[in-house]
Amino acid sequence: MTTTRIDVRFPSTTGQCSAWLYLPATASAQRPVPVIVMAHGVGGVKAMRLDAYAERFEAAGYACLVFDYRHFGGSDGQPRQLLSVRRQLQDWTAAVAYARTRPECDPDRVVVWGTSFGGGHALTMAARDHRLAAAIAQCPFTDGIASVLAIKPRSSLKVTARALADVASSFLGRDPITVATAGPPGSAALMTAPDAEAGYLALADNTPDGDFRNHVAARAALDIMRYAPGRRARRITCPVWAGICDTDSVAPARTAVRRLRRAPQATLQRYPTGHFDIYLGEEFERSVADQLEFLRDHVPVND
Repeated sequence: MTTTRIDVRFPSTTGQCSAWLYLPATASAQRPVPVIVMAHGVGGVKAMRLDAYAERFEAAGYACLVFDYRHFGGSDGQPRQLLSVRRQLQDWTAAVAYARTRPECDPDRVVVWGTSFGGGHALTMAARDHRLAAAIAQCPFTDGIASVLAIKPRSSLKVTARALADVASSFLGRDPITVATAGPPGSAALMTAPDAEAGYLALADNTPDGDFRNHVAARAALDIMRYAPGRRARRITCPVWAGICDTDSVAPARTAVRRLRRAPQATLQRYPTGHFDIYLGEEFERSVADQLEFLRDHVPVND
């Protein structure tokens, strides 16, 4: 099947987001296809293996809009590496709105797809936008407190101190004080489990120069701690697929399962693996096959 990937940009409040639009050969204004809107987790950019998922979905006949949040990757936004839950949800809303304007895409068959922190955003979007056809959340972040408690106290104290200093610095108009997104155990990083640094950096192997940096503005830690998208699960009316990693060191599986069981149409798929293993090798193949089966059941291409 001949495939097309187009570089596009779409407006989101104060700037524009950079995105890839994947269009299968079957997509046209006369025969629009379902579209999957996709974004990454904490500090992630679209080149960190989201193309691998989009290529599989596109080969199955789905359009995909894969975007970078403002302040990250190819998108607008100053200062760089600023993670704001509010702004990222604005970007999700703008991405879904843009996808609905594309003549090749069916505006009533939009699926939101997120992984890790982006999985939490996908759940939030599904709870807010009841026009969505489905949601997919891979190793989803569901509760900020649960994720903070998964970090060793030494690292939490370091990150909190830098976060408070960054907030104070922002009021003075200074450049952000940063923390590593992923670092070794005991370091000042958002993710410090033994598998975090190597697992996270492995996803960045093929990112373009300048698109990826392993740090974020430290104030993000306070935002992350307060965010609990899993609490909105009861409000989700569309079918939801959630891939839960049983030994997840970032988004604790027990909390994710407890939260997501409350969604009326939830499919929970368990994997005996860690948070970063699911992106690569056999675990990737298994997960993406399960996601395609869910899509065929709930948002078929030839509807």
